[in-house]
Amino acid sequence: MSVIASLTQCDYSRERNAKIQLKDTKANLSSVVNEAVRGEPAIITRHGKPEAAVLGFKEWERLARAPTFGQLLMSAPLETGDLPRRNRSPVRRFKF
Repeated sequence: MSVIASLTQCDYSRERNAKIQLKDTKANLSSVVNEAVRGEPAIITRHGKPEAAVLGFKEWERLARAPTFGQLLMSAPLETGDLPRRNRSPVRRFKF
């Protein structure tokens, strides 16, 4: 059984990140990092609330390179006329 699973008293699976209390992480940091490198990230909690995550450097690099939603939209292969014209009329009338 992995250190993470034994600390949280639950079976670890890729679909569910292991949760570890901060005090347990401090005591077992080397093991937590080793498991993160092997692809088993952990969520560190403080007073039962998620505060941080430990994941392998390769996974962090992959996530850091992911494009933003805006970048994806700007790179869309659109031609003139692909999108409808913007309606600039007010949605509703109001008085101050």
